[in-house]
Amino acid sequence: MAETSLVRRLGLAHATAINMTDMVGIGPFITLPMVIGMMNGPYFLYAWLAGALLSFIDAMVWSELGAAFPMAGGSYNFLKETYGKTGLGRLMSFLFVWQTMIQAPLVIASAAIGFAYYFSYLLPLSPMESRIMSGGVVVCIVLLLYRKIESIGKISIVMWVGVLFTMLWIIAGGIAHGNFLSPIKHINDGLTVNYAFIAAIGFASVKSVYSYLGYYNVCHLGGEIINPSRNIPRSMFLSIAGIAILYMLMNVSVVSVIPWHVAKDSKFVISEFMQQLAGDTAAKVITCLVLLVAFSSVFSATLGYSRIPYAAAVDGAFFKIFARLHPTGNFPHISLLFLGAVAFVFSLLFKLSDVISAILAMRILIQFISQAVGLLLLRKARTETVFPYKMPLFPLPVYLAIIMWFGILISTGFHMVIGGLSAIVLGTIVYFIKAKVNKEWPFAPTALTAGKKL
Repeated sequence: MAETSLVRRLGLAHATAINMTDMVGIGPFITLPMVIGMMNGPYFLYAWLAGALLSFIDAMVWSELGAAFPMAGGSYNFLKETYGKTGLGRLMSFLFVWQTMIQAPLVIASAAIGFAYYFSYLLPLSPMESRIMSGGVVVCIVLLLYRKIESIGKISIVMWVGVLFTMLWIIAGGIAHGNFLSPIKHINDGLTVNYAFIAAIGFASVKSVYSYLGYYNVCHLGGEIINPSRNIPRSMFLSIAGIAILYMLMNVSVVSVIPWHVAKDSKFVISEFMQQLAGDTAAKVITCLVLLVAFSSVFSATLGYSRIPYAAAVDGAFFKIFARLHPTGNFPHISLLFLGAVAFVFSLLFKLSDVISAILAMRILIQFISQAVGLLLLRKARTETVFPYKMPLFPLPVYLAIIMWFGILISTGFHMVIGGLSAIVLGTIVYFIKAKVNKEWPFAPTALTAGKKL
């Protein structure tokens, strides 16, 4: 008989590898010139530091919730537990799954589109050929993930090695060039800390934060992590620290060879960087490695997101078909196939520049801000012994995370904010229609609303 639940087979190394491959992806290679252009000065490095700072602070929220509720689905369970298992909690968790069914395929599609974009350095592609390429990446990822979780853990380690090798080669190239420290020495040239600088940091951070997203991927796989109360927080902090160092060194390395005022207009900045250092062959090799990194990111992101509809369906809050596990591989194959299919369609329809801000705007309110507020409520309702991990200086990091996420949300732009709010309103309407059809009273009293301890 096939197993009916997920099993814990991923250790700290697997979890960290999955996080880091999801975080890197095509993001830093595509957004590097975007961030420089928005900051328009050698102080663009501060935008990458701002992204790392926000990630560290937000990871404290994820760590408390992930260690306390190590189950498949991540934020779905966090919102249900923090706002109550009925009433508002069910609405919030439903809205999370609702936006995930749109936002997750957008994330997957963004990496696939970025893959096709960078591939055009090796072989120029027409718009139609580029769409076929990005769609083909999504199909390959789904086929590669259609297997047991322990095999995926091993694949993740291999991909992680590829990610690290690529980043380290770029960094070593800049060091060997002999001008590595110059960008750091001149980081404050022309810098004036005023409203314009703060605004520029906000807009540039939309792109840099996008490149850090994925540090929480381990929480979506909570039901498959060994010793989750220890490994979930550690894997997140290790991932953020490692990626922040690599991003900073990579940026410094690139602008030590290609001046920032030239790099900001480059379409293939990493390839052109390596071409200047070692010629055409090396440029093509590094381009292939960037493509491997992008492919690895799609792999990791799709793996994590496929567990969210599964967790909601098992809980009875989503369509039952998504609760099915593969009869021999014991993984949520229906959820994987559905998200892959939607991502395939998105990869054919959208441009990369349209996707990045949309991803952040959709998830900030329901996922990042809501679960931070939920943690504040939960800490008041439950005893301290419930939380295997406790953040330092609580609740200051939570308040900082909320303020910073609001700043990022505003920086995505008016249209993106309206789009995110529209998705929430539509999801709320669907939730109440569903409740009426199923004859459920959506706002029955909960332990939190009734003032009881959970």
